[in-house]
Amino acid sequence: MSEPMVESRNPATGAVIAAHRLDDVSAVKAAIARSREVQPGWAALPYRERSRLMKRVRDYVVDHADAIALVIAGNNGKTAVDALATEILPAAMAVQYYRKTGSRLLRPAKVRGGNILMFNKRSRIIRKPFGVVGIISPWNYPFAIPFSEIVMALLAGNGVVLKVASDSLAVGEALAAVFGSAGLPEGLFAYVNLPGREAGEAFVDGGVDKLFFTGSSAVGRELMAKASSRLLPLVLELGGNDAAIVRADADLDRAVGGIVWAGFSNSGQSCGGAQRILVQHSVYDDFLARLKKRVESLRIGPAYGEDADMGCMTSLRQKRAVEAQVMACLQAGAAVFARSPLDPALDAGNYMAALVLTGVKPGMPVMTEEVFGPVIAILPYSTDEEAVGIANASPYGLTASVWSRDRSRALEMASRINAGAVMINDHLMSHGLAETPWGGWGESGIGRTHAEAGFLEMTQGQVLVDDILPGVRKDIFWHPYSAGVYRGIKSIADFLYGRGILRRLAAIPRLLKIFFRYWEK
Repeated sequence: MSEPMVESRNPATGAVIAAHRLDDVSAVKAAIARSREVQPGWAALPYRERSRLMKRVRDYVVDHADAIALVIAGNNGKTAVDALATEILPAAMAVQYYRKTGSRLLRPAKVRGGNILMFNKRSRIIRKPFGVVGIISPWNYPFAIPFSEIVMALLAGNGVVLKVASDSLAVGEALAAVFGSAGLPEGLFAYVNLPGREAGEAFVDGGVDKLFFTGSSAVGRELMAKASSRLLPLVLELGGNDAAIVRADADLDRAVGGIVWAGFSNSGQSCGGAQRILVQHSVYDDFLARLKKRVESLRIGPAYGEDADMGCMTSLRQKRAVEAQVMACLQAGAAVFARSPLDPALDAGNYMAALVLTGVKPGMPVMTEEVFGPVIAILPYSTDEEAVGIANASPYGLTASVWSRDRSRALEMASRINAGAVMINDHLMSHGLAETPWGGWGESGIGRTHAEAGFLEMTQGQVLVDDILPGVRKDIFWHPYSAGVYRGIKSIADFLYGRGILRRLAAIPRLLKIFFRYWEK
C-alpha cells in the first residue's frame, strides 16, 4: 500500500510544487519518543558544542539564501524581497544573537539574600531544558517564526518536533533541510506533517513537555483546553488588530511609507501589521492625500519578481475571508478611499488589491477583528488621550506604533497602549529584532518568544539552596517545639521590625538564645 501523500502548490499559479508524505498521530508520538531518547545526551553536551552546531545552521541559511527565498515566495506567495528581508536575514541574525545570549542565560545565577537572619543560606538558580518541545507554526511567516523557536529550544538543550501549516509544506521541508545540515543527533529534531485539526491533540497526547503555537486566537483557546488535562505549559502567539497613531507633528512622508509597508507587506498577512490607523485631525486630509498616492503606486505581481511590491494571498480561502470582512464594513457605511492597481487577470486568482477604508465605525470587522489581508482603516482623532483610548478599544494587544517628531511625547503615549510591543516611527519590524521579546496581551496570546524572555521560555528554573553554616545540626524552627522556641522566633520579628529602639533591643537576649539552637542535638 502506498503512503498517503499531500501536495503543496504555488498560490500564484496553482502549480504543484511537490508531493509530501502525510504522517498520522502515531508517527508524531513516535517522533516525540525518539527525540526524548536522545535529548538527555544532547543536554549533557557542553554549551559550546551545541552552539557550534547552530553556527552550521546559520552558515547554511546564508549560503542558501536565494534558494530558500524562492521556496518561501513560491509556497507562501510573498515577494522574494519580503522573504529575504523579513524571514531569512532575521533568521541569520537570530542565530548569532541566541548563540551568544544563551551561554549567559544558562549559567547558574546567584540569588541575593533577602534577610540577614538567613545569612547561612546561599541560593542559586539553574536553568534546565523541558525535554521535548513541540512547535506548531503558521503559514504567514513559515520560515522565520519556527526557525527562532527551534534554535532557542536546541541551544537550551531540548529536543524539537516541528509541524508547519498545511499551506507551507515546501517551507517545512526547507526547514528540515536547514537543521538536517547541522549534524544533530539522529532523532533529536523531527519534522512531521499532519492535518492541522489533528496536530494539537497529537502533540498533547504524544507527550511533548512544552508546546509553542502561532496562529488564530480560536485555535489557541482549543489548544489551551486540550493542554489543561496535562497542565502542559504553552506559549501562544495569536492574532492582532494593531493600531498606528499618527500625531500632527509626525514626519508624514515617513509615516505614510512605514504604514504602507507594515499594512501591505506579505499582502497584509501579518499578525503584527498596521490595521487601524489613527490620524490627528489637523493632518488627516494631508495624510490621506499622501497615502492615496503611495497606495496607488504599489505594484502587485508574481512573487518571484524582484520588482513587485506585493505578491498574492497564500490561499484563496484567506482571500475570500478578507473580502467578506471588507464587504461587511462597506455595508455598514465604510468606503474604499484608495486601492492599488491590479491586473484583472490576477484578480481571478489569489491576488488582492491593497485597500484603504475610511468612514469606519466601532463594531465594524476592521475595528474589532483581525483582518488578515491587505486592508487598513484610517480614523481621525483629536487628542492624544482619545487616540490611546481607541487603540486600547480592542480585545487584541500584539503591537502598535506612535508616529511623532516629539520622541518623549511618543514614548509616553506608547507606554499607555495595551500591547506587547510598541514602536516609535516604525511598525511590525520588531519581530525581526532577536533582542526584543515578541508576544501580546489579551486575545493576542500568552508567553513570549524571541529575546532573553523567549530563550528562558525554553527552560525551567530550579533554585538550589545551600546551608553554609559549619556544624549545624538543625534549623531553629525545626522540632521539637516549645514555648521557648515560640518566643525565640517571635524575637526575630521584634528585632527586625519592632516599633521603637527599646523593643528591638529587648529582643536581643531571646534572639541569641534561639540562635544557639542551630547546634543543639
